[in-house]
Amino acid sequence: MEATTTRSVARARMGSGLAVTVLLLPFGGYGLARAGVVPEGAPIVLGLLSVIASSVLLPALCEERAPFRHSSSHLAAHTLTGERSVDLNRITTVRLLTTFSYGSTYRTLLVRDAHGVRLGITTERSRRKLRRAIEKADANAARGVPRPRVSRAARAHLGLAPGRGLVGHTVLAFLLPAVSVSLYVVAVLRLGGQ
Repeated sequence: MEATTTRSVARARMGSGLAVTVLLLPFGGYGLARAGVVPEGAPIVLGLLSVIASSVLLPALCEERAPFRHSSSHLAAHTLTGERSVDLNRITTVRLLTTFSYGSTYRTLLVRDAHGVRLGITTERSRRKLRRAIEKADANAARGVPRPRVSRAARAHLGLAPGRGLVGHTVLAFLLPAVSVSLYVVAVLRLGGQ
């Protein structure tokens, strides 16, 4: 089990590293354009392609896909970087990731366990298992067992807290990427224009 967990974490890090590399391509293209190796407009083209690829790739790296396997203590599913299995008895953090596409809102619960394995929960069955695991951890906290850090928005999405935290989270989830992508595109355009 330990070797599988280590491979899973390594594949996840490699996938994240690839996504970050894609985002940095325009800046490398700028250096190559300054050296005369590629045309001057290459960083702009690379930047626009990088934004599109990374906005699709980053959220999907750890999302669960069929086939799923659930046991009383584990959630296992395939992801873009291979199979991942999260130990529900050793959850360390749960966060809510909200993305927008074609006028719809998509919510993924990012669960990390003590082994460092991260899985994006998207199905109702997995959410029910996660909710029971968090309720169990909260009950065990009274006996001195450390509880996982669960964001207010994740608790609201799971029905463990009032929905007020979800409204603020959704607004920030919309504004933060919009501002970040705008700043990234401005930086790429400035580099490409020089």
